[in-house]
Parts: sequence; structure tokens; C-alpha cells
Amino acid sequence: MKKIYISFLLIILLFSGCSNNLPTFGKGVSIGFDPRTVGMQIDDTLMQKNLVARLTLTDKKYFLTIQAEVLDGRIFLTGKVDEPEEKIKITKMAWETKGVRSVKNAITIKGQSNFKSTAKDILITSQLRSAMIFNKSIKSANYTLETINKKIYIFGIAMNDDERKTVLDEAEKIYDVEEVIPTIYLVSELSRNKI
Repeated sequence: MKKIYISFLLIILLFSGCSNNLPTFGKGVSIGFDPRTVGMQIDDTLMQKNLVARLTLTDKKYFLTIQAEVLDGRIFLTGKVDEPEEKIKITKMAWETKGVRSVKNAITIKGQSNFKSTAKDILITSQLRSAMIFNKSIKSANYTLETINKKIYIFGIAMNDDERKTVLDEAEKIYDVEEVIPTIYLVSELSRNKI
């Protein structure tokens, strides 16, 4: 029975990114605009699926409460957990993923925010997402956005330095944002492009 459960879980994880017309990197970077090589995309997807599977096997609730994005071997974690020890355990598991280059943890502890602050965070994220979509100089599909307690985390790939600056300018224009925390890599900074 355990083998059937694990097989079913792995099938769900493998096909979870297949729902859109364009293949996507997690819920962020669209492959149609992704400047990474196909090999890099496959490596990152495998790292992401591996980490999600290990998190889910550790505790089933992590499948719904923790999101992991991988870009060029760099892992970005978001979501909510009940205890600080869980955040540490998840960070450790991310660092144990084969091929990881860095881990950025934006996981929050439940109880540190309320309904009003969560609603404000959703509004901030949607305002920035809209601004990025309407700005023709930004490939908005290449970014994952997460706002936690009025701090907006931006994770993605910029085609050039001007695009990165434009994204940061758009984020700083959003009302009520207390801090912008970017993890934006230039195409030229991706590891396999340097070889």
C-alpha cells in the first residue's frame, strides 16, 4: 500500500506543472520566455520535484503549505509553518538537495500575521504583478512574487540590467510596501552561461 501511495504522489508531482498551454517553471518562469537552456530547466525542475517529494514524505501538509522554486540551482522557499523548528528543518532539507547552490527562505510562522495583513500582502503582490504585465520592457512570466508582512520578495531572471532596475522601480512604487527583497539574476549570471 505504501508503494502505491508513493507512486501516486510522484505521478501527481511530475504532472503538476502540465496544466497550462505553455510549460512553466513551477508557478513562475514560463519556458516560452525562459532564457535558460533546456538542460538547466530540466535540472531545476528535477531539483524542485525532488525537494517537494521529500517535504511531502516528511509531512503531507507541506505539499499544500510550502512552495519551492528553483532557478539555476538556487532554491526559493515560501509558505507558512506552525513552529520555528519546522522552518529550520525545511531549510536544512533544501540545502541537502543535490545540486543546490543557495537557499533563500521566506517561510513565515503562522500567527505572525492576521487576516488584514494577509489581505494587504495579496493586494501588494497583485498590484506589482499587474504593473509588470503592462510594462512591455519586463518579461513578467520570468518572475515569482511573494509578499509577506508588506515585504515583497521578487525571484526571477532579467534579460538585462535595465529590466532588473525596471522591476525594482515598479516594486518601490507600490503603496504600503515596506521593503523590496529581490533575488533577480541576469541571463549572463546563470551558471552554465559562464562556461
